[in-house]
Amino acid sequence: MYQLDSGTLITLVTILAATIGMVVGAILPAVVEGRAVLKALEGMVRQPEVAGDLRNTLIVAMALLESTAIYVLLVVLILLFANPLLDRFFPVG
Repeated sequence: MYQLDSGTLITLVTILAATIGMVVGAILPAVVEGRAVLKALEGMVRQPEVAGDLRNTLIVAMALLESTAIYVLLVVLILLFANPLLDRFFPVG
């Protein structure tokens, strides 16, 4: 196996962790949002008189679910472009 220096190894592991985190952070909220829409539509079909309330609740729930994906994206971007691990383990100067 190749001998990597510590900085390269930490960078490589960070990129792999960021990639896995972004994949999971994009797929899971999408699946949960789909299930939420499905259940809301089922509720609207069963009781059309409460469709307005269900729609409003669904919009709030979708916003909260989407914010988790945005937080994952934020953490991944920090890991990729402002990697705090490199500064911690390899101080400049």
